[in-house]
Amino acid sequence: MPRARPEFVGGRNVAALMDTIAWCEGTDNNRQRTFDDGFDVLVGGGNFTSYAAHPNILVSLPRYGIKSTAAGRYQFLKRTWDEMASQLGLENFFPMAQDAACVRLLIRRKALEPIKAGNLELAVERCRKEWASLPGSPFGQRTEAFARVAEIYVMKGGAIGQAQ
Repeated sequence: MPRARPEFVGGRNVAALMDTIAWCEGTDNNRQRTFDDGFDVLVGGGNFTSYAAHPNILVSLPRYGIKSTAAGRYQFLKRTWDEMASQLGLENFFPMAQDAACVRLLIRRKALEPIKAGNLELAVERCRKEWASLPGSPFGQRTEAFARVAEIYVMKGGAIGQAQ
């Protein structure tokens, strides 16, 4: 599946953060093998088959007592996807569109500049209300420890404390 890597937006640090978010959300290939690198994952681990639009499938997650429409590599809720699609003029749910929407969310959360500078801690702090799996997220779901997030981020090519 074609994908525009986000290096043009801020170097490897931005790409590494996006890959780390996918890892935290459980869609990265290191957690779940999918043909499409996690871009086709529904919340809870299922898959969808068409990128024509956000799948908008309401999945019950009894473990957390919630239902969610989260889908894609970055687990966009339908309402968030609709907002991003409208702002960016996105006409489908293909990987390039998902990447663009993720970058837009990083900008909205004021995390783009910190991560470009290598400030992972501040970037994660600013994004934890967007992605429920990040350390310190207030949503009551499974979260990852910051030390593990930092380890994955570096493994994905990011640098802590330095711009890339």
